[in-house]
Amino acid sequence: MDTDAPELHPLLSFLEHETEPMIVLDPDYRILAANTAYRRQFGSADRAHLGEKCYRVSHGYAVPCDQVGEHCPMKRAAESLGPDRVLHIHHTPRGPEHVDVELRPILDRRGGILAYVERLSTVRSATPRASGDRLVGRSAAFNAALEALQRVAPSTLPVLLLGESGTGKELFARAVHEASPRAQGPFVVVDCSGLTETLFESELFGYEKGAFTGATTRKQGLVETAAGGTLFLDEMGDVPLAMQVKLLRLIETGTFRRVGSVETRQADFRLVAATHKPLAQMVAEGRFRQDLYYRISAFPIHLPALRERREDIPLLAETFLRRGGGGRPVQLTPQALQRLQAHDWPGNLRELRNVLDRARLLADDGVIRPEHLPAGLGEARAFAPDARVATGPVTARWQPAELRRLATTFPGTRRELAAHLGWSERTLYRRLKALGL
Repeated sequence: MDTDAPELHPLLSFLEHETEPMIVLDPDYRILAANTAYRRQFGSADRAHLGEKCYRVSHGYAVPCDQVGEHCPMKRAAESLGPDRVLHIHHTPRGPEHVDVELRPILDRRGGILAYVERLSTVRSATPRASGDRLVGRSAAFNAALEALQRVAPSTLPVLLLGESGTGKELFARAVHEASPRAQGPFVVVDCSGLTETLFESELFGYEKGAFTGATTRKQGLVETAAGGTLFLDEMGDVPLAMQVKLLRLIETGTFRRVGSVETRQADFRLVAATHKPLAQMVAEGRFRQDLYYRISAFPIHLPALRERREDIPLLAETFLRRGGGGRPVQLTPQALQRLQAHDWPGNLRELRNVLDRARLLADDGVIRPEHLPAGLGEARAFAPDARVATGPVTARWQPAELRRLATTFPGTRRELAAHLGWSERTLYRRLKALGL
């Protein structure tokens, strides 16, 4: 590591022995030094980007992140003189990746900022590219949920996943588990929907032989099965009121009894719960216990509906087609993709996957066209003159490569492109200027 600031020499020597990628930045965004882990993961043996601007290296921007509508940790750290943390999508030798960035200012004797130390951790559970086995997305709405997941996963806090049916709550729950210290333990799913009170109790806590008619052997419950790992209670809003009392006792005391037993057993699990129901409203109406609600909602995470992350649809479509193709390549025409992005997707990811599975069977030549999609899907919005690829605040978070491609291929004027993206012309001009266009 190399820099001209003698005050930083002890720090640089220390960082070199850190196993996580770390860099030192000056207040003008220049990379002063990079440890071996950073060179290995984000640079190369002969090029660690020393002297280059961090926003150009990480994102391909010509200006700092906050000037293109993103969260810049250096700006926040400079204002607070304290650490700041954000999840970004970074360019790496392997392509774009989600990276958890933590930046801390280094102060001189007079309290001024001498430099910044940035620690970068690649998020293994998600990817901004099509993937067969990870969470997929790159929109602002998706990244916000992923950032919350990264913050809570290392802790022991209960997590409550909120979102419409089909938004991927079980996948997020598994990602919480895999990013936690309990990752080597079991991940046990309990589907709370449709279970009667008696069945719910016996499934959760287990039972002794002879506890009831048909109990011919002792059975271990799912709470015991989850020992050392994570217990995922899916559709928590469907838990019967009478069982909510016993569930509250389990969470508060960490103990339980099998059905038909007087022996108290110790539980050892991390709780993740999920529901598509409005639990706060159910509490107000007396349909869900208030004390249980406060116990499970220590860290709520909202999972966005698919219509809140429309710019992820091409990526998700490619992912689903790749996962279920059986080795047969299938692609979408631009017109078919436009229909997909125009639909509101009340069934979310589950509906998108089903639509693509059906279209794949109809596309004999491996090309999915609008006629292979359900009749009327996305038609009204796909051909409206002011139709937009995305709606809401997520439109501000187009990735540089996508925006550059769109800017060079869009057939209309800049004004029409701005309307297409849901931006003002001034915002579009600023974004394109940052990309050097």
